[in-house]
Amino acid sequence: MTVNGWLQILLFLALILLVTKPMGVFMARVFSRERTFMDPVLRPVERLLYRITGVDEDHEMRWTEYAIAMLLFSVVSMIVLYLMQRLQGFLPFNPQKFGAVNPSHLAFNTAASFTTNTNWQAYAGESTMSYFTQMAGLAYHNFVSAAVGIALAIAFIRGVARRQMETIGNFWVDLVRSCLWVLLPFCVVGALILVSQGVVQNLRPYDKATLVEPQQVQTTGADGKTVTTTVTEQTIAQGPVASQEIIKEFGTNGGGFFNANSAHPFENPTPFSNLIELFSIFVIGGGLTYTLGRMTGSQRHGWAVWAAMAILFLVGVTVAYWAEARGNPLLAGADQHVSRMQAGGNMEGKEVRFGIANTALWATVTTDASCGAINGWHDSFMPLGGMVPLVNIMLSEVIFGGVGAGMYGMLIYIVLAVFIAGLMVGRTPEYLGKKIEAYDVKMAMLVALVFPLVILTFTAISSVKGFGTSSILNPGPHGLSEILYAFTSGAGNNGSAFGGLTANTLWYDTTIGLTMLAGRFLMIIPMLAIAGNLARKKYVPPSLGTFPVTTPLFTVLLIGVILIVGALTFFPALSLGPILEHLLLAAGKTF
Repeated sequence: MTVNGWLQILLFLALILLVTKPMGVFMARVFSRERTFMDPVLRPVERLLYRITGVDEDHEMRWTEYAIAMLLFSVVSMIVLYLMQRLQGFLPFNPQKFGAVNPSHLAFNTAASFTTNTNWQAYAGESTMSYFTQMAGLAYHNFVSAAVGIALAIAFIRGVARRQMETIGNFWVDLVRSCLWVLLPFCVVGALILVSQGVVQNLRPYDKATLVEPQQVQTTGADGKTVTTTVTEQTIAQGPVASQEIIKEFGTNGGGFFNANSAHPFENPTPFSNLIELFSIFVIGGGLTYTLGRMTGSQRHGWAVWAAMAILFLVGVTVAYWAEARGNPLLAGADQHVSRMQAGGNMEGKEVRFGIANTALWATVTTDASCGAINGWHDSFMPLGGMVPLVNIMLSEVIFGGVGAGMYGMLIYIVLAVFIAGLMVGRTPEYLGKKIEAYDVKMAMLVALVFPLVILTFTAISSVKGFGTSSILNPGPHGLSEILYAFTSGAGNNGSAFGGLTANTLWYDTTIGLTMLAGRFLMIIPMLAIAGNLARKKYVPPSLGTFPVTTPLFTVLLIGVILIVGALTFFPALSLGPILEHLLLAAGKTF
C-alpha cells in the first residue's frame, strides 16, 4: 500500500462528496417538477412525448398502479430485446454479418440481464452482437433500466415525505424525466470526454491486421482431437463504444461493448478515462442521499445516510487494497514488482496502466453500486481481495448503490434499523414523523429474505450437481466462490463475474436469468408497498422517545444492521469459499 494509492482513493471520494449536493439539489428539483436551467430545451420534448404516448402527466398513481406500469414496461422491453437478438441477422447496422444470438437460452439470459439493469454477459460482445443490437437493444436498456431504478427511488422518497396521500407519483413521468433531465445530458458530455481520451466511436466494419509473426493456435474438436491452426491476421473490433460506455457507468449497468469490459483499451484507454468512469458510477447514488434529505425536509438525515455509505465504502476498499498490495504469500521473497509505481503485490489479472490501488478501488466501487463493470479480473484477486466485491453485493449494494436501487435498498435497511431502535426504547418506532408498523417491517423482511433465498438455493444445487460443477474452472473453495459469485451478482443485479465459470450453458443461462428477474422485481413490489403505506400515514411530531435519524449514533446503528443482516445470511457460505481459500493459501495450498 502506497501514499500514491491512498491519494487516488481519497481523491475519488472527495470528488463524490463535492458533487453530492449539486446533483442532489438538481434531482430534487427535477422530480418535484420545479424549474431547472434545462427546461427551455427539454420541456417541449417532454410534452411531445406525452402527447404521442397518451400519458396524462398530471395523473398520480397509487403504489399498485405504479408497480403495474413498471412491470408492463419491463415485460414489453424484455420481449423486444429477446426478439431483436433472435432476428439480428435480418436487422441493419450489422457489417460483421452476425447471425441470430444462439442458443435461445442465451438470448433469454441477455434479455433478462439488460432489462433488470444487471448486464450479466455470458457472451463476448464484439463477436456476438451487431451494432444495431448494441445500440437499439443494449444501450437503450442501459438508459431505461437505469431510469426505472431512479423512478422507484424517487417514489419511495415521496412515500416517506408525503402525508395522508394515496399516491406516490406517476411512473411514466418519472421515467421520462429520469432519461431526459438526468441521464441523457450527462451522457452526451461524458461520451465526448471519453472520445477525447481515445475511446472508439464509429460504425465501421472491423479491421484486419496482418501479424508480424504468425501464431500457432491449438483447438480441441468435438471428437476430442487437437487441431493446430496457423493464424496470420488479427481482427480489430470497434464500433459505437463511447456512447455505450458512459451510460454503462453512469447508469450503473456494467455491460461492456467488449468481452474484456473496462480493461479493454478501446473502452478505457487512460488513467483519466478510468477516473471519469469511476466517478460516473457513484454520482447518482451519492446525489440521491441529498435528494432524500431535501424532499423529506431533513437534510441532516440525508448526510447521515451518506456517511454510512462512505464508511462502508472505505472499509471495503481498505481490505481489497491491503489484500492485493500484500501479494501472494507463496511468492514471498520473489520480486513481484512491475514498475516503480507498483510497490509489489498481486498484479495478476490487472492492467499495468491502472495498477493495484486503482484496480482495488474499481472492484470496490463497481460492486458497491450495481454496476458490474470491471477493469481487472476478480478471479485473479487474492481470496480476501476477491471476497470484498462478493460481500459488497451480498450487502444488497446499498453502499451508494445502483441508480435508485441503492437508495431504495438503503431505505429498507433504514426501516429495519428504526424498528430495532424502537424495540430498544420500548415504543413504536418512527421514521421522519411516520410510525413504522408491523406491515412495513413484514414487507422489509420480505425484501431481505428473497435475496439470499434465491442466491443460496441455486448455489447449493449448482455445487453438488454435475451440470453445475462441470462449468467451474477451479476445484475446492475457489470453485464454490465462482458459483456463489455468479448467483450473487445476478440476484444483486450487478452483472460482474468472478470469472472461471463457463456460464453459457442451459442451466446457468436459465437459472441466472431467473435469479436476475427475482432479484429485481420480487424486491421492488414489497418496497413499493412500504412506500404506499408510508404515504398514507399521518405526521407524528417527534418526542423524547423518538430515535433521531440525523445523528452519528443513527449512522452507526444503520451500518450495524446492514453488516449483521449480511453476516447472518451469508457468513456460512463465505466461510466455505473465500475465507477457507485464504486459510488454505496460508498453509501452502492453491486451487
